[in-house]
Amino acid sequence: MKKPSDLIRRGQPGPKIDKSLESVITPDNSHVIVSLSKQRVYLMVGDQIYIDSPISSGKRGHETPAGSWHVMEKDPNHRSSIYGDFVDHSGRTVRSGVSTQIDSAPSGTHYVGASMKWFCRLTSGGVGMHVGILPGYAASHGCVRLPADIAPLIYQKVKVGTSAVIEQ
Repeated sequence: MKKPSDLIRRGQPGPKIDKSLESVITPDNSHVIVSLSKQRVYLMVGDQIYIDSPISSGKRGHETPAGSWHVMEKDPNHRSSIYGDFVDHSGRTVRSGVSTQIDSAPSGTHYVGASMKWFCRLTSGGVGMHVGILPGYAASHGCVRLPADIAPLIYQKVKVGTSAVIEQ
């Protein structure tokens, strides 16, 4: 299995955590800023950056929506209701990378949504932040993909209602 650092394109700075803010930042005083142009997320307390991490946002045709949002839902073991795989009764993948909006399940299979660990929903359309592959550019279906070692830290330091600004 690849390490989170292996999933970040070489040349893109890895995550940085300001440990001096660890005891200061709480779900009650944190906020999130996502920079689409920099492909970075910042978990903030006031105007100080606690976490500065690479992301992968939405690709063309599935852009991550810019704007001011709030965390609407948190789910540590979320699964996509749109993207995933068709698997047989034994749990073997018959067809991967499917969309429930486009693809039909082959006979004898059922849908299993893609894992979206440490999910924080930002829009009613399903866009959120969660663990994912970071190729160093926008590659998701609209969500903000986070490194596997950073996503639980952000999840712990935000709550439903936490402000999240997504800017170009």
